[in-house]
Amino acid sequence: MKRNFSFINFLSISLSFLLSLSLRLSLFFSLCLFLSSCYKEKFTTDQNDALSFSTDTLSFDTVLTSVSTVSRSFKVYNPHDLSITISEVRLVGPNEAFFNLNVDGLAGDMATDVKILPHDSIYVFAEATIDPDQPESLSPFIIEAEITFLTNGNPQKIKLIAWGQNANYIPGPNTPNRISLLSCAMGEIVWDDPKPYVLYGTLLIDSCTLVLPAGTRLYVHGGIANNQLGIYNEGLIYTFPSGKLKVMGTAANPVMIADDRIEPDYEGEWAGIRLGPESGPHLFSYLNLSNGLVGISADSASEVKMDHSSISFTSGPGFFARHAKADISNSLFYENGSQSLALTYGGDYAITYCTMANFGNSTEALLLNNFYCIDALCSGGAQLNKLNATVRNSIMIGSSTDELWMVDASAPADMLFNVTMSNNIVVVHDLLLQDNFPTFFETICTGCYQWTSGDTLFLDINKNNYHLDTMSIAEMKAISIPGFTDDLDGNLRDVSAPDIGCYEFQ
Repeated sequence: MKRNFSFINFLSISLSFLLSLSLRLSLFFSLCLFLSSCYKEKFTTDQNDALSFSTDTLSFDTVLTSVSTVSRSFKVYNPHDLSITISEVRLVGPNEAFFNLNVDGLAGDMATDVKILPHDSIYVFAEATIDPDQPESLSPFIIEAEITFLTNGNPQKIKLIAWGQNANYIPGPNTPNRISLLSCAMGEIVWDDPKPYVLYGTLLIDSCTLVLPAGTRLYVHGGIANNQLGIYNEGLIYTFPSGKLKVMGTAANPVMIADDRIEPDYEGEWAGIRLGPESGPHLFSYLNLSNGLVGISADSASEVKMDHSSISFTSGPGFFARHAKADISNSLFYENGSQSLALTYGGDYAITYCTMANFGNSTEALLLNNFYCIDALCSGGAQLNKLNATVRNSIMIGSSTDELWMVDASAPADMLFNVTMSNNIVVVHDLLLQDNFPTFFETICTGCYQWTSGDTLFLDINKNNYHLDTMSIAEMKAISIPGFTDDLDGNLRDVSAPDIGCYEFQ
């Protein structure tokens, strides 16, 4: 009985202990839940607390042979001691339809209120779907969009780049926005692939001649670049002293160099062709160039020959030269943001059978001078070089009262301004004033004609059709020049009484 009593008593004590322990654990867990519900995660609201990223550009460098879907990813970091909320992640840009997003597991073109813990990160996946056989209007050569992040009112972005067409990409789709060097030990490189060429970035030509044969299409991607060289306009073709360009188009198959953008009324942002100091001789035959900041720039002592070409829709001059040598014939310049031709700081120039239609801006079609200002206001003086220029059988016309402007900064005795003109059609007014060139038509431009607003000249300038009208005043007013037998279209010129300008009336 004593043992039984002890056992029952022990069992009673054990049950009491277990009940007490259970009650204590219940109170402990309740307290933990209470404390957890009272805790609030702390977030930074400082606009200066930005995100950081594993890259600034996401490139989709797949080889384009068929419809393809390619995914790329990057990490978004919160480098701060507090949690951070990204209020919005969004796809933006004219080509955003080619891309899809997945932000930290959430698919869609936009995500909101995405939280990242302190010193933590999330993944963002981007997917590009490309059909390279679509026309350029539906699938441009270079497809760009941006992923924007808005955090505490602070916007940040990641650039997306994909390739939308089968083409020869320079320097290649896996190295966008880069500087490429073309060198071939003083030989030649010929771009004769039937597929177009697309330049993304800057092309430097050194110790090499780049040949563009008939029918070549070169698209240049412009825009603003920012790297260790600073901020600059990309889409530049530049030749070093031992670099040359040889464009060899034909009337039936001209060479085309243009911006890669295809939107209507788009004004290009690619930097243009710059022929570096002492480079050349360069040849541009049957070239159609458009949408550059400047069409072609010829630097000091470079040498250029251009014929049967057109330069249009530039933000600045169509052709700019500084103390260079240029022979330009049977060529058309129109829709240029400033001068059609700006021939500055002296040099040697021959302009023959050209049409410079400079409508829509307040600058002159043709600028000729023999000086270069050391500073913007010319307060530090000017440097001089002799100018030798001949302008024959050409049209200089536009919206201004003076479409030809000449400045001789030298003393008459120095004889550093040697300009002769003959059989041109020109718009002049202030140039004829006593302080400028009052004997312009008598001593400089012989056999020239002054255009007035009532004179018939072109078929339709509103449609950029600069062929001569039936009643054009340019007909049969040129002087025959040996060696110039056809016009911009390749049509034969009249042997005895040709027409002024780049086109012969048919």
